[in-house]
Amino acid sequence: MVTTAMFENFVLPNFLPAAPEIFLLFMACLILLVDLAVRSPRRGVTFTLTQVTLAVTALLTVWHGVTDLMPPAPGEPARAVLTFHNMFIADLLGAFLKTLACLSVMASLAYSRRYLDDREGIPKGEYCVLALFSTLGMMVMISAHHFLSLYLGLEILSLSLCALTALQRDNVVASEAAMKYFVLGALASGMLLYGMSMLYGVTGSLEITEVAEQVRAIYKMRTDMTVLVFGLVFLVAGLAFKLGVVPFHMWLPDVYHGAPTSVTLLIAAAPKLAAFAMILRLLVGGLSGLFADWQSMLMLLAVLSMGLGNLVAIAQHNIKRMLAWSAIAHMGFMLLGLASGVVRGGNRHIVLEAYAASLFYMVTYVLATLAVFGLIMLLSRRGFESDNLEDFRGLNQRSPWFAAMMLIMMLSLAGIPFFVGFVAKFAVLESVIVSKHYWLAVLAVLFSLIGAFFYLRVIWIMYCDEANENAAPIEASFADKTLLSVNSALVAAIGIFPQFLLNACGYVLARSF
Repeated sequence: MVTTAMFENFVLPNFLPAAPEIFLLFMACLILLVDLAVRSPRRGVTFTLTQVTLAVTALLTVWHGVTDLMPPAPGEPARAVLTFHNMFIADLLGAFLKTLACLSVMASLAYSRRYLDDREGIPKGEYCVLALFSTLGMMVMISAHHFLSLYLGLEILSLSLCALTALQRDNVVASEAAMKYFVLGALASGMLLYGMSMLYGVTGSLEITEVAEQVRAIYKMRTDMTVLVFGLVFLVAGLAFKLGVVPFHMWLPDVYHGAPTSVTLLIAAAPKLAAFAMILRLLVGGLSGLFADWQSMLMLLAVLSMGLGNLVAIAQHNIKRMLAWSAIAHMGFMLLGLASGVVRGGNRHIVLEAYAASLFYMVTYVLATLAVFGLIMLLSRRGFESDNLEDFRGLNQRSPWFAAMMLIMMLSLAGIPFFVGFVAKFAVLESVIVSKHYWLAVLAVLFSLIGAFFYLRVIWIMYCDEANENAAPIEASFADKTLLSVNSALVAAIGIFPQFLLNACGYVLARSF
């Protein structure tokens, strides 16, 4: 029998901090139903509703960040709102990354519009809905304050991306890539869960803040840390897989190559922001007491990723595989900032600068990746994928404008001075030097010089080689050209005036940790 006493201790959670996620979930389900009634193969209604949903979600996130999270005056303490029994946190870092994730998915879908229209066998309605669910997974990951909510967001994201990879069911390569992604992803999830269970066994809690307090207490009491460190190893292994760093990188080149380019863009850009937030929440927010252990792990992963990623990328002839290996190297470079954020003496200013450098690196990398894969899709046409280096031969003769956009992206990713990639790498190297890990800085510079080769090779092919005689004319709509121009202009402008974004990254981190 149900009695009123059963509800005496029941408190309705505060739904307002999660309003963007609730709206996104509601609209994703609604769009799935609306798409059943759409008869146009182009799915214009579905696509428009999807873009409007993402835009409104971003606006709701910004509105909540400005009205509820911003401090009323300088010097006020950081603001964060916990809800759903402390499983969900709304803070400035979350608002910042969720807004960027929504905008990134919007740009990815806009770039993919013509590409999807030219491809048979890819259901457009399901593609849009799965993109929304993957965005929901990212947002839950970014705002997770509990191991369970973190894992829930991770699985929503992973399963959505896996389904998107296999969406072209008649494509054997795509199906193989999806199977590799699923099997290896399940293995990584198992390692992550095993690590979380060991941490729960020692600390008695799944809430990240309580775990952090228990770990610090255990460290102060000088008790045996073996089980904690053992759980940390599995935790870092699971995180490393989601980032795609060595030696947990096996899935990345095959998935980048096998998936349709529009799906590759969804995998390559926005999820990196969610993975960065997951690392910060778990390692910095929850396991700061074990900094000496995870710092050495991140350094090892960073060196291996920069070395193998840059060296193997040189041998690639498929540009998607080349960008996959370069992504491995870039994620290794980003990990340097997180690892160097741990310094003896615990100077908060130095630590925040290192984390801000990594966040800046990740944001600018995502911005450049959007333009690169957007350009690859714009150069593709019905029945032809422009994903080999040979397809860019003589691009300057065919379209000087497209070649100029690709030039900006390649120079930025290579870290050439006066481009945003150089500023990002310089900021990370500066944090590495401040933390007195000089050998890491030397290795990072050497690997960056090696990596510059395959980016400059693309530029050589575009400007110095003759175009193929059978090359088809390049067709792109005004909207596509405008989006690519704005994307490239942002990359160029941030390279010249990086301080605003650097300050923004530092500010949100200072208010969140």
